[in-house]
Amino acid sequence: MYILTIENKKGLRVQITSYGGRIVSLHAPDKEGAPGDIVHGYDCLDGYLNSNEKYFGAAIGRYGNRINRGKFLIGNKTFNLEKNDENNSLHGGSKGFHNVYWGIEQLDNQTVELKHLAKDMEDGFPGNLSVKMLYSLTDDNELKIEYFAETDKTTIVNLTNHSFFNLSANPKETINNHILQIHGGFYTPVDKGLITTGKIVSVEDTPFDFREPRMIGERVQMEHEQLLIGNGYDHNWVIDSNNSYQENSFAAKVTEPVSGRTLEVYTNEPGIQFYGGNFLNGEDVGKQGIAYNRRTAFCLETQHFPDSPNLDKPEPNRKSCKFAYGIIDDNI
Repeated sequence: MYILTIENKKGLRVQITSYGGRIVSLHAPDKEGAPGDIVHGYDCLDGYLNSNEKYFGAAIGRYGNRINRGKFLIGNKTFNLEKNDENNSLHGGSKGFHNVYWGIEQLDNQTVELKHLAKDMEDGFPGNLSVKMLYSLTDDNELKIEYFAETDKTTIVNLTNHSFFNLSANPKETINNHILQIHGGFYTPVDKGLITTGKIVSVEDTPFDFREPRMIGERVQMEHEQLLIGNGYDHNWVIDSNNSYQENSFAAKVTEPVSGRTLEVYTNEPGIQFYGGNFLNGEDVGKQGIAYNRRTAFCLETQHFPDSPNLDKPEPNRKSCKFAYGIIDDNI
């Protein structure tokens, strides 16, 4: 396993490993200029190999999020995937991109390139899929992750990153005091298996309304059937956007008021999954021997909508849903 470090002129420093293309640390200064590591992870490879939570900091593919019953159609042909999440396929299966060793190269002090070839029918997906990722830091304190994919057969792909953030840089603290804003007026509800129902629902008068900044801990305590299903937030929001997904749009913002750290997310994807660390239970002991307990981290995964290969495009005439369904053709 290789670990490479990129750093900008303002003290933002990120370490990336070849195993799973993972962000293993992200040191960001607080309002006093003191750096702190704001992502969950481990001090050595064994932690990642033996963790109950398999996705800390990882590159996710071929297909992020859940695919219902582990199957999908292309034309009239059914493709079957591993069911690694009860009756569903999650994040490409147990041998997904989070579990492969990527080719890794440092292009300069602020850029790392990773490459991987997923072979035809590997993990059940058709087509040889060549993937490249660029992790780069700008001097405006931006961490950019760019994804490139080429295939020789019609296939599906949904690439994202699964970093677990705690902006306090103290993983003993919950993220309940973090203030969240999501630039989305609609979300996609889930059933008891956390599979999207195919509906797109307004956030109006629900605890999913983060159009204005709200404290996470206050919202997650609200009575709502969807929060009971997922033991908290683990849902996809439809990003409000008027573009054609060729340019990045503002998707979300999180602020931790004590440290003063702020994270903003921009993407050209149609959806963003907000996960509130509901299933962290203290069994995983991470950096510095600290156990990762419930709601001590959050994830913001930019993506196509969950289970989109199996849905009949239930879009309410919204431009932001136009390219939500993740099918790519050969010769892209």
